[in-house]
Amino acid sequence: MKKRILFTFAAAFSAYTATGMFAQNIISKESTQTVIIKNNGKTAETDFPVALKINNAKIKGITVWDGKKEVPSQCDDLDRNGTIDELAFVTNLKPGETKTFILKTSSVKLPDNRYKARVYAELLKKNDDKSISKVTEASSPTGDLYNKLHHHGPAFESELMAYRIYFDQKQTIDLYGKYKKQLEIEESQWYPTDAQLAKGFGDDILKVGGSVGVGTLKGWDGNKAIHITPVSNRQALVLATGPVRTVVEMNVTDWEYQNRKIDLKSRYILYAGHRDAEVYNTITKGDVKDLIFCTGVQKMPVDTMKTDNKNWVAMWGTDFPVNDTIKYGKQTVGLAVDIPSQYIVKPAKDKVNYLFLLKADANNQINYRMTVYAQKETFGVKTAPAFFNSIKRWNESLQKPQVIIKLK
Repeated sequence: MKKRILFTFAAAFSAYTATGMFAQNIISKESTQTVIIKNNGKTAETDFPVALKINNAKIKGITVWDGKKEVPSQCDDLDRNGTIDELAFVTNLKPGETKTFILKTSSVKLPDNRYKARVYAELLKKNDDKSISKVTEASSPTGDLYNKLHHHGPAFESELMAYRIYFDQKQTIDLYGKYKKQLEIEESQWYPTDAQLAKGFGDDILKVGGSVGVGTLKGWDGNKAIHITPVSNRQALVLATGPVRTVVEMNVTDWEYQNRKIDLKSRYILYAGHRDAEVYNTITKGDVKDLIFCTGVQKMPVDTMKTDNKNWVAMWGTDFPVNDTIKYGKQTVGLAVDIPSQYIVKPAKDKVNYLFLLKADANNQINYRMTVYAQKETFGVKTAPAFFNSIKRWNESLQKPQVIIKLK
């Protein structure tokens, strides 16, 4: 996921930075906006993600135009108050290229399905009659709906990778790898049939156990990562399902951690054309001073770990992804997280994880990126050296952003 640089103008929109903070650019009436995006780097940017803040309740829809061509986009109401908060789209940029987009606002809501979807998200509830229903929210005072939700929690995907989050004390992120670049979760519902597997569908590629999986925020007891429990309520939300990005949240209330009670919001954003996802953790209530958290990647029975000890830790490893080792063979995967320096206390590890210890910033946030490669992909890397080289390039793109966004 590429980092954005902010330039402030008196406009309706403001660029979304890598830390999830917005410049306070406000418009008092609907109008046409111009967005200029320049790639100052020497490499091309494919599906570069752009997210712009909207601060006008009268705006009900927006279209994005590159000359006479409309660009697929979406407007999201992320706080669920009935007004749209952000506009999102992706674009391709050649080295040194500058593109100018025109944003046309509308006072009426535009159809959600006017573009072909490149991402998808779902939350499925198991009913008493054994049917399954799509929902956008689930919550539990016990903090555990693991067995009452199909695929055990919210799932989201791009054409390249799929993720799910367990609705229990672990809140661990699990993975579904692809053979082909395509959306599959709505059809396979995470558990592909033999016929779907024969057609080239992907499937589960990781056994997370009690680990962090990849990029799960956990507590730290001084020796090991610990789960997010006990809580007085746990909530899952699907805030956006596409066509350009998915936005999924896990919220916990009254997490009893280190003799305090805190509320934690964990938001996951996945863009079209991306395997890497943005992770935004915010402590919305409670005292976080001196509290230490952790995240990272899990260990595997056969693995290779590398880290720069500054921002990223990555693991290339092999294991059985499920308990059925007769029907399903071992999978080889690459897992990585990349974390801005301001959150990092120091590298660490425990019996099942390679970690960074983390602290919240002045805004009570801990934000980072996670990414995954599956060896079985027909379009990805096949070896550990190729994987670690890709992670180094990914880290450089995050730490030394080359794309500039201007609004006027």
